[in-house]
Amino acid sequence: DLETIPVQEVFAHLKCSKQGLTGTEAQNRLTIFGPNKLEEKTESKLLKFLGFMWNPLSWVMEAAAVMAIVLANGGGKPPDWQDFVGIVTLLFINSTISFIEENNAGNAAAALMAGLAPKTKCLRDGKWSEMDASFLVPGDVISIKLGDIIPADARLLEGDPLKVDQAALTGESMAVNKHAGQGVFSGSTVKQGEIEAVVIATGVHTFFGKAAHLVDSTNNVGHFQQGAITKRMTAIEEMAGMDVLCSDKTGTLTLNKLTVDKTLIEVYGKGIDKDTVLLYAARASRVENQDAIDTCIVGMLADAKEARAGIQEVHFLPFNPVEKRTAITYIDGKGDWHRISKGAPEQIIELCRMPKEAEKRVHGLIDQYADRGLRSLGVSYQAVPAKNKDSPGEPWQFVGLLPLFDPPRHDSAETIRRALHLGVNVKMITGDQLAIGKETARRLGMGTNMYPSTTLLGDKSTEMSGLPIDELIEKADGFAGVFPEHKYEIVKRLQDRKHICGMTGDGVNDAPALKKADIGIAVDDATDAARSASDIVLTEPGLSVIVSAVLTSRAIFQRMKNYTIYAVSTSRPSWCSSSPSSTTAPS
Repeated sequence: DLETIPVQEVFAHLKCSKQGLTGTEAQNRLTIFGPNKLEEKTESKLLKFLGFMWNPLSWVMEAAAVMAIVLANGGGKPPDWQDFVGIVTLLFINSTISFIEENNAGNAAAALMAGLAPKTKCLRDGKWSEMDASFLVPGDVISIKLGDIIPADARLLEGDPLKVDQAALTGESMAVNKHAGQGVFSGSTVKQGEIEAVVIATGVHTFFGKAAHLVDSTNNVGHFQQGAITKRMTAIEEMAGMDVLCSDKTGTLTLNKLTVDKTLIEVYGKGIDKDTVLLYAARASRVENQDAIDTCIVGMLADAKEARAGIQEVHFLPFNPVEKRTAITYIDGKGDWHRISKGAPEQIIELCRMPKEAEKRVHGLIDQYADRGLRSLGVSYQAVPAKNKDSPGEPWQFVGLLPLFDPPRHDSAETIRRALHLGVNVKMITGDQLAIGKETARRLGMGTNMYPSTTLLGDKSTEMSGLPIDELIEKADGFAGVFPEHKYEIVKRLQDRKHICGMTGDGVNDAPALKKADIGIAVDDATDAARSASDIVLTEPGLSVIVSAVLTSRAIFQRMKNYTIYAVSTSRPSWCSSSPSSTTAPS
């Protein structure tokens, strides 16, 4: 397993070194492993168009068209050509709109491909050069830095840690730190740092590529609805009968946007309140080129300008992976100098040299936050009487602890409540940690009977829950720490248990499950890959449209059923009259 074995063993297994590959060796490997890109499939446009006329809902319309000319042709009356032409016209209009929507969306593999890096910096023949990422092979040594899209799955070599945003791939709501020796995924984005890495997988063999393969291996073939575009006509029929809705958390049930839970802020400094702790944290934040945490903190102020109002910034220490904190030295309106720092609580505690008892209390609160899936941010203050930016200043004071979380969308709780009322069971499937998933479920009023992804490994499901895996998936309220193949497997097993399963999502990691589900629903700000793999694309924020769609779908399907019954019943006297027994048959 190249993702977990020591890096030196990776070099041995791939028969390469830190000096990279030679051009000849790279060309040989390119022949063996193929180009570092996803396969793009082509299909007949005509067959694709006709495919929209070959599904259960179209069969109902086609049967109604046949009945219009066959069953109504009794008593010497001519066939009902008006109904026939009307139904066939509607069928062609539906198929045309569906074809156009599907064609415009493109295929999921192409959308996934668009998220891959087109160029990369690679070490070949002992020289660094920029080259097309599609020519990368396992064993290549590459350089990745701030702003780069990682071009292939790789293991990091020696150097300072990277901060990587892989939310679209794994569902993690914050950028994660990656240290030397750890693996990074193709398609994720470097938010901070620069380091070299050795490529371990390319093309369809990457984490990204496996997601695309699951999408392409699933065979699911618009008309407009308020707040959504339906790309596949039969989605209406299936939406009407949907009884399970699996939902991604990050960006779907939640905003994928950090905020501070003001009610849980813990104040330690004397003579200050929660608002002051927030203001201090905002002062120790960037007001430009912000990362997710700085954006969150400054966004909690009534006006972002408050972060620098009435002060003169002298020096700002940006975040770095070693110190894990930011700091600002500033002069207030009276000419006094001050310094504020915010960052990882452990670093802030160490900076303040707190008494053991006070330190124990803070650690206890951090653990409580962690148990609820909340991230912690420490804030400290010191006076700088020497009025010099290089002065060590007076002893640091620990002033407060801020809990951070990804808040639910404004309508998520109400949507879930209405879905349950309609008989639709909602399950959360997230790549985030179990504690974070449970806290989000608690805030949304969902069940918290959630399990880690390890329970999906068959033997461990029985070991942890006492239930077979299929029964566990059916009864669980959700799963955490899952990868794309887990989401796909959950949907597949629910379908095997005869459930009509819906799936909502927004990221690349949701695409396989969206494609596999009976009804795949992409939220309004979803990635192109998620949109392409889905049957319905929401055009408004939030999930309330889904419940409206279920109600509308049930109404449409009921009307179609009623029309079919009506068509048969009103045609019956005509075809009955052609038989001798029709004179005694009840009207």
